[in-house]
Amino acid sequence: MPQRRTLLIGGFLLTFRNWPAFVWTYFFNLGLAILFALPLHRQIATITAHSLASQRLTGAFDLGTMAGVALKLSQGPGPATLSSYFSTPFYLLLYFFIVPGTLFCYQTGTPATLFTLLQSGFLYFWRFVRITLITLVISAPILAGLNALQHRWSAHVDLNTVGRRAFLLDLAGLVLIGLVAAVIRVFFDLVQVYAVQLGLIQFPVTPGKKGRPERQIRRAFKPAWRTFRRNFFRLYITFIFLTLLGLAAVVVTARIAMHSLAQPRVWPMFLLAQLGLFLMLLTRFWQRGAETCLALENPIRVPAVVPSATILPQEPLVESASTHGEQQEVQAVPEVAAPETSTEPPVEELPTPEI
Repeated sequence: MPQRRTLLIGGFLLTFRNWPAFVWTYFFNLGLAILFALPLHRQIATITAHSLASQRLTGAFDLGTMAGVALKLSQGPGPATLSSYFSTPFYLLLYFFIVPGTLFCYQTGTPATLFTLLQSGFLYFWRFVRITLITLVISAPILAGLNALQHRWSAHVDLNTVGRRAFLLDLAGLVLIGLVAAVIRVFFDLVQVYAVQLGLIQFPVTPGKKGRPERQIRRAFKPAWRTFRRNFFRLYITFIFLTLLGLAAVVVTARIAMHSLAQPRVWPMFLLAQLGLFLMLLTRFWQRGAETCLALENPIRVPAVVPSATILPQEPLVESASTHGEQQEVQAVPEVAAPETSTEPPVEELPTPEI
């Protein structure tokens, strides 16, 4: 069993050794964002090009003007709305290729080149699609029920409390939903890690059974649940800490960018925003590394199978015996035919003369 160490350190080392994985992911996300933001850019330019209020967006920043632009964008289907619909399948396709390849490199130590990421993602593509569908089926009723309770709680708070106390009580309900969603996310992250680990194991072939055991994702749920249950607080606290660290990076960079909105140049704001997104993506890959370290400490147990017992058929001990009584007679023959012990002294052999 691998040496037990801190998940934060082990996850960071795995992420640092496989840094091309999240760098490629960042550039793919940036490319998709730019590609699907072009219709939004043209739509905003059409709205603000012939308006006196557009000066409030170029010379200084006005939140009211920006809110009015957002309301106009939401009125009826437009290029921006259609592009947002088409961007989701492309993002999921990228996710189903990059994440399995990253977990494969984490567990095998293979260099995280683009070819390796895409090749491994192709091998595990449909397994991750099935895991995602199972995740949606299980998490949707839970989160929908919690959301309904949150609406009732918010209505109760609005009727009985005002001011900062009401805000904090509403925030507590949202935080509770987020913590439950994090529990579900951590468990299914472990299922994905064990699905990749399952594909690396060579199971013995059993005659008469169809399908390959390493491709059956149901085999990944039991070890994932066992590891999740035994290391819950250790893993959950690490996951929450890295999530808050990524959100803090986004908030800090966004706050700095808001103070520079009145600047005539836009590229410093763009770089600050991209820095925050890059750090948040890095913490997400860090979480994957921590989960992989835990899965390597608790690998899947493969049952020991004797190859001869499953490949070679066993021959009967007595072929001529057809009944139980005949088998007893055959087994008793050696005892009857055993020679009696002789009481005569043994005859000494004469030495052979040498010629």
